Amino acid sequence: MPAPALALTDIKKQYFGNAVLKGVSLEVGVGEIHALVGENGAGKSTLMNILFGMPVIRETGGYEGTIRLGGDVIDPRTPSDAMARGVGMVHQEFMLLPGFSITENIKLNRERTRPNLISRGLRPLLRSRAASLESLDMATMRSDTRAALKQIGMSLDEMLPVAGLPVGHMQFIEIAREVDKENARLLVFDEPTAVLTETEADDLLRTMRMLAAQGIAILFITHRLDEVMTVADRITVLRDGEVVARVDRKDATVPRLAELMIGRALPEGERSRPKRTLSDEVILSVRGLEVEMPGEEVRGVDLEVRRGEILGLAGLAGQGKIGIANGLMGLYPARGQVTWKGEPFPLGHPREALRRGLAFVSEDRRQVGLLLDEAIERNIAASALEARGMFLRGPFARSNGALALYDQKAARLHAKAQIEALDIRCRGPQEAVRRLSGGNQQKVCLARALTLDPELLFVSEPTRGIDVGAKDRVLNLLIDANRNEGKTIVLTSSELLELRRVCDRIAVIDAGRVAGVLPPDAPDVEFGLLFAGERV
Repeated sequence: MPAPALALTDIKKQYFGNAVLKGVSLEVGVGEIHALVGENGAGKSTLMNILFGMPVIRETGGYEGTIRLGGDVIDPRTPSDAMARGVGMVHQEFMLLPGFSITENIKLNRERTRPNLISRGLRPLLRSRAASLESLDMATMRSDTRAALKQIGMSLDEMLPVAGLPVGHMQFIEIAREVDKENARLLVFDEPTAVLTETEADDLLRTMRMLAAQGIAILFITHRLDEVMTVADRITVLRDGEVVARVDRKDATVPRLAELMIGRALPEGERSRPKRTLSDEVILSVRGLEVEMPGEEVRGVDLEVRRGEILGLAGLAGQGKIGIANGLMGLYPARGQVTWKGEPFPLGHPREALRRGLAFVSEDRRQVGLLLDEAIERNIAASALEARGMFLRGPFARSNGALALYDQKAARLHAKAQIEALDIRCRGPQEAVRRLSGGNQQKVCLARALTLDPELLFVSEPTRGIDVGAKDRVLNLLIDANRNEGKTIVLTSSELLELRRVCDRIAVIDAGRVAGVLPPDAPDVEFGLLFAGERV
């Protein structure tokens, strides 16, 4: 019987005395798609850091256990070491150079060269170093790139610049870069569909099957359990640094996997939140809203938001649902007639929007929502400090003057309270946000917005890229803010089931306009027609 492509045996890892991996064992067969699932913080990232030889592992005391590739024991000490042994990784966040062509990105650090007059003439003097003076063999590199793209079913001009390409194309370029390596034997897919549309995700899953059929082993890390059920051969479930289950796909179900991941059954609940009597007061009125957000243009939205409701914004990717909140909060150029509590509302002024009682949790938490290298306490305080003059001390604090001092003690006490209230899993308020899991980063974003004590909270894609347990907690936090604190919420999501669970009304956006507004318990066919651009 052939040796497995990858065998991890009794892998253990501690960070500063805290055990994050507690004897994890895992096998991936040749040509197998093996799914690794678990909540954020379960240990998946640490396990991949060990496999890929990331420096943070050595810098924090190394690890225990054994790694075998094709039966050979390895101890990857750097990413280059892992790649040289045939391990590749396709990241959730792209590792591409936008100003370079597809060919240049795929062949980066593995360029093909050919001798020229200078390198030939200096070879007797420079010997092996003469190769550094050779010319790039673009013809061969372009041929290699075309072959790699063809191998994954893509047909692109290999000399196109990466900048400006659709997100889905960028993900496939990352895959082509890995399969172009001559010794590729194991590919790790780390949340590869988190930023893809449904159609692009389906294409990627087909590509994974194609690669597996060619004998490449695939370790698939994802939070989307429906994708696991579609493509995986076997599934390993991690919880709190331990393997709690290994199951074949035929023996698995989505509810069972979710229960294993979080250690409890998810509440079944009702199909949608119970109906309740809403206020007739329109707190926000939007007429003819247009927003110039690339890929999410809004082309004339009419919308009313009632005090105390959770209004959902649904729609297919690229139809404009994301652009509405971004335009109203001043992040992109916008036009239209907007009134807030009966008074004209100025567009294009983010600070003024915050001052008037609105807040925003962006769909792009890493680029827009967070200061990744700053502490949790600083992130939570940032918007309130800037827009409201909170967390200041000294004689000029009331006027929010330039001479006011930052009250770190007050910010830290507030952060501790938010960490406890929102169950943010961290080492304390001074920990850098970059080190948190995706779900806990999302909670920091919510804490930052709620610190403003807004009357109206815009939340865009709050569960994107986080695991099923964290999704449940984030949605419950929003329900609690609405029911117990009286916050009016506009929730934008690509997950219709989530909207139906928490919203009072759902507006479907198509072609930059409101196609219709439905109650959450409306028949599936009515939602389907609106998503398809039909008015009902």
